[in-house]
Amino acid sequence: MAKKEPAVSLIDTFSEFKELKNIDRTTMVSVLEESFRSVIAKMFGTDENYDVIVNPDKGDFEIWRNREVVADDELTNPNRQISLTEARQIDASYEVGEEVTDEVIFEKFGRRAILNLRQTLASKILELEKDSLYNKYIDKVGTVIAAEVYQIWKKEILLLDDEGNELLLPRTEQIPSDFYRKGETVRAVVARVENKNNNPKIILSRTSPMFLQRLFEQEVPEINDGLITIKRIARIPGERAKIAVESYDDRIDPVGACVGVKGSRIHGIVRELRNENIDVINYTSNIQLFIQRALSPATVSSIVMHEEEKKAEVYLKPEEVSLAIGKGGMNIKLASMLTEYTIDVYREVDGNMTDEDIYLDEFKDEIDEWVINAIKGIGIDTAKGVLNAPREMLIEKADLEENTVDDVLRILKAEFEGNTSNNNSEAND
Repeated sequence: MAKKEPAVSLIDTFSEFKELKNIDRTTMVSVLEESFRSVIAKMFGTDENYDVIVNPDKGDFEIWRNREVVADDELTNPNRQISLTEARQIDASYEVGEEVTDEVIFEKFGRRAILNLRQTLASKILELEKDSLYNKYIDKVGTVIAAEVYQIWKKEILLLDDEGNELLLPRTEQIPSDFYRKGETVRAVVARVENKNNNPKIILSRTSPMFLQRLFEQEVPEINDGLITIKRIARIPGERAKIAVESYDDRIDPVGACVGVKGSRIHGIVRELRNENIDVINYTSNIQLFIQRALSPATVSSIVMHEEEKKAEVYLKPEEVSLAIGKGGMNIKLASMLTEYTIDVYREVDGNMTDEDIYLDEFKDEIDEWVINAIKGIGIDTAKGVLNAPREMLIEKADLEENTVDDVLRILKAEFEGNTSNNNSEAND
């Protein structure tokens, strides 16, 4: 019975190996053969004169050793040579110089050889499992998966997929209001696969714009069918998002299709993202119009574009400014992210001012040139641009003293008020 124990151990090893998923037969046979040869080489110094035949389906194998027949007194290497006397015990017809092939019973190599083989196989199996995990998930980057919470740590959550593979959801990739307990199911997008020192790490994300895009693709059939395209996404995870969509069929309203009847389609996405407020807008290649739509719900009066600098000056009525900026500056930040333009918001000029504007350089006699240059440095080069800009912005962005800004505003206001008086006088005359 004791002699059979090593054989049982080997059969168990084969069984473990056969259960590995995504391992093709050729690789399996190759690794098993390589493991046997590795043990043989350690025992005898070489495996060159051995033939290893592996049958993983049955869980068995054969090892054959090839040795040269030599005269009895010339035997120097029992591993590669066999004496004529011993050879003729196998077959009486053998002569010196011929080759004898006989089967080697691996179990007779002893317990140490068996343990060595199992350790070698275990190491190679682990490498294959890692390669399999990496190959599986490198193809899933950008797709949404569901996994079960296994362990919760301070900086990340460990999850397990259906096959028991370990996945990581770092705190930085979680929505701020996310809260999970062990055993709960988490949906997230596969963000990336790291593979340092052949140790793959699968990183998931719930804050990535790709996660929001994949949720829309699942909820809106028209997107999945290619009738509607998601052009751009901007997110402040858990707070607010803007998504620009475009339809290739004039009969389809892309915004309406994404929102659904009474919000039926978008509601599930909002719930999944912890009540993240999602604005869906129509995409357009007309960047000026796109900026106007991106600043929704504010109504824009006019826009001055600086396309080379990818900058836009947006003018609104006073009551619309707070809507454009949004709570904590969130709306204008998302609009900038979505359009990829720096957006500066200004109040509209009062109606009693003349329609004509004046370049700041015209005021060099009254305003120091370095002050004018500082204001021009933030993209404002006209008097009305200064008057319409929030005072705080002029102080912070142009890095000017409050008194200096107030002096500039006083000089510019006086200029326009003087023009208005002159115009009224002329009209009375």
